[in-house]
Amino acid sequence: MGAAKRYFLEQGEAALNATPNDDPPRLTLRALEKIPMSRSRERILNNLDEMYRESFERAKATNDSSQMATLDFAYRREQLYFEILLDIRDAMERR
Repeated sequence: MGAAKRYFLEQGEAALNATPNDDPPRLTLRALEKIPMSRSRERILNNLDEMYRESFERAKATNDSSQMATLDFAYRREQLYFEILLDIRDAMERR
């Protein structure tokens, strides 16, 4: 019990003696370089496809042609956005 008490007291003192970092986080090139880019282009686009396919099938089952058209347009738009973002990510990784 005494060891646990010392451990918690030491942790509390260390936290009090530490200098606080009140600077807001910055999205800098250095910060971006530390973030691992773990998802492949194919995985991201497959996830997007799966998500929209499920929604499209639900709309198709209810014969909601308006929803199907909306989902089709939204899918193509989102796919374009993701491809642009993935191109930017790939360019950043090559740097």
